[in-house]
Formats: sequence, C-alpha cells, structure tokens
Amino acid sequence: MSLKNKIIQDVKRRKLSRALSDDSSQIKNDDADAVVDSLLTSGSTTSFEAFSEYKDIQLHRFAAEKMRIESPFFKVHEGLSQDTSMIAGREMLNFSSYDYLGINGDSRQNSAVKAALDIYGVSSSASRLVSGERPIQGQLESKLAELHGVDDAAIFVSGHATNVSTIGCLFNSADLIVHDALVHNSVLEGVQLSGARRATFPHNDIQALEKILVDSRHKYRRTLVVVEGLYSMDGDYPDLPRLIALKDRHDALLMVDEAHSVGVMGELGRGIAEHFNIDAHDVDIWMGTLSKSFASTGGYIAGSSALVDMVKNLVPGFVYSVGVAPVMAAAALTAIDILHQEPERVAKLKANARLFDSLAKKQGIDTGLNRQLAVIPVMMGDSINAVKAAHLLSEAGVNVQPIIHPAVEERLARLRFFICSSHNATQIEQAVEALAKVMRELDLI
Repeated sequence: MSLKNKIIQDVKRRKLSRALSDDSSQIKNDDADAVVDSLLTSGSTTSFEAFSEYKDIQLHRFAAEKMRIESPFFKVHEGLSQDTSMIAGREMLNFSSYDYLGINGDSRQNSAVKAALDIYGVSSSASRLVSGERPIQGQLESKLAELHGVDDAAIFVSGHATNVSTIGCLFNSADLIVHDALVHNSVLEGVQLSGARRATFPHNDIQALEKILVDSRHKYRRTLVVVEGLYSMDGDYPDLPRLIALKDRHDALLMVDEAHSVGVMGELGRGIAEHFNIDAHDVDIWMGTLSKSFASTGGYIAGSSALVDMVKNLVPGFVYSVGVAPVMAAAALTAIDILHQEPERVAKLKANARLFDSLAKKQGIDTGLNRQLAVIPVMMGDSINAVKAAHLLSEAGVNVQPIIHPAVEERLARLRFFICSSHNATQIEQAVEALAKVMRELDLI
C-alpha cells in the first residue's frame, strides 16, 4: 500500500470510529475502533468478500445503519421523475434529475417513441456496421451535427462508453493527453485505455495548461486537451476562446465534453460554443450525451467528416456495440425539436438556477464554484455530513443526492442539486429553506 493510500485509510478509520461512537449510534469508542478494523482488514485473495473494495462498501453500510441513516442511493422512483417524484409512496421535490429542460414525459416525445416502436421494435439487434442502419439513427446524427454546427456525428449506446472508447482508440503511447483536474471519470478511463501519457492541470487554470504544453508538446506525436463544457460536479465552465487560442498556438487538439452544457448554455441551448459565440469548427472533438437535456439514452461524438468516419470504422464502442435503439433515437430527435421550438425552456432553467443560488447564498450556504446554470453544489466538508444532510432532506421531502469520496475529494463532499426548467419558484424556495434548516442542525452554517 502506498503512503498516500495508507494515510487515506488511517483517516477513514479515525473518522468512521468517531462517527460510530457518536451518542446516537450506541457503540462505545473501543468497540467502534474494533468494528472499523475488522471490516477494513483484508483476508483471502480469492474471495470477493475479502476484497478491500467490498469491505469499504460493507463499512459504509454498517456505519449508516448504526447512525440510523437510510442509504441515499438506488432509491426507487415509482413513476415519472420530473420536478417532483414519487419515492416510497411519498411525493418529493426532486433535485436529482438530469432532465434539465423538463422534456421527459412530454406527450410529443412519448408519441414519437410509440411510433418508432411500431416501426422498428425495441432493439437495433446488432452493431450498425454489420446489421445495417435504421433511418432514424442517421437522422439523429444529422440533427446533432446541425445543432453543434459541424459536419457530422456518431451516436453510441452509452455516454460514458463514448469517452472511454473514443479516447482509448484514437490516441496511444506516442501521444500526450492533458485534462482539467475535475474532468469526468469517463475521460480518465479513456486516457488509461489509450496508453497515452497523461498530464493534469488545476481546474480552469489556463496558465498551468500552457506551461505543460510549452514543456511537453514537442515530445509527442499528438496532444489532446480535454475539458468539460459545464463541469458536472461544480457547475462552472472553462474559458473556451482562450483554450482555442492556446491549442492553436501549440498545435494541439481540443475535446469538449458537453454532457451537461448542451440544452443549458447559450440563448438557444446550443452549448458552450453558442455561449461564447465561437465557430464550432475551432473545437476538434465535441462529445455529448442524450440522457440529460434530450431525455433519452446514449452518447455521441460530433466534428469533422474525417473524425466521424474514423469513429464509425475504428472505435470499438461503436463498431462492436449494438446500435442505439430506434426508440431512444426517436426520443432524442423529438427533444431537439422541442428545444428549437421552445427556447424559453432554456431561459426558465437559467432563471431557476439564479434564484436557487441567490437564495442559498443569502442563507450563508456555500454553493462552490457554480455559475448559476443547471448544476449547483452545496459544500458539506466531508462525506458523513453529506450523507446525513441528504437523509434529513429526504425526511423533509426533498430528494437530492450526496456526492462523496472517491467521486470528489473527501474535504469537498457535497450535495449536488440539479436545477430544471420544470421547477417553479415555490419549489425552489421550499428546498432552500429545508436545506438551510438541515445545515443549521448540522452546524454547517
């Protein structure tokens, strides 16, 4: 075990021991230490039950049980999940939905999906490369390319797999990939798969990025810079014009993950390129998902014809995977049409985010780096506080998920509020009031 991991493990032991010996858990301090040690101690190397990763899961479940905290994960939604959701027989205010534009459940989308179901059935049945195309898949790719203002697009069955497979295939050990420190896990997995040299720059620190390029660009065949259009954990965004100027100056490629920015940024919801009024061709690889603003499932790569041609003929996640289901393509196509027809949804989303953030700040709540868009973090200081707060808010009728280590650094654990156009001012006011009450109860404000 490395020194860093040993320190993390020791901190985890002490923190969980203190939590378990809290008055409410009815476990004495010595007993708590013994419980933590026993659950973290490794055993056989051939039993999954002895894996340290599994023991970590057990330990957190045990701690939650003893602190009388229900797990905030894998909650069952008993119907449509929108601004409200029915969970365990209770209607709750819902701030854990990616449905930023409130399109999920729209009668027009439902009708389009039913029509596609009657024509194509549910599944594409095999890879598009070997089983052939459905017209609706190509229509969606054309519409996505038009939305981004580029030549073409390729759709995948999974957003996460889009990044992993595309980065992993197009780059190799002769290349350098430089990414923002807060970039999504799917990018990190793709870089690891590629075998490329990886370098990280501090979040949104373009000067640090330039130093890396000055020092290292000349050593590699190709260099790729990867950022997000809207950061999914922090709700802020990069200075795209400066990034474009920098990548041009150093002969690098630029990839922007727009999973959370399409439908959210720009007056018409066309994403970060519209927000900064830049030519989309100045970015080499656009990536996005269909599961957020478009209320469907899947991911896509958009860009030049040459890029998309390589993706469709080389990238394993496209070549060897089943094609996007026609019904999912129909859902995304209709969502894009609704976005074009009703840009007021984008304006409402932004107004809701401004309201939530301003009300939270008035209460003394730390909302991190957010820029008053779809993602607003509420900083909790550590994972235990985040889980406790989510539990108390659930009891108060507000559904919001904690984001804990290892998804973020332990000291940066948070609640992550997703703001949607379907929320109304009253719901936002109620949620912030409940949040402030919980944070006062936990001595966090």
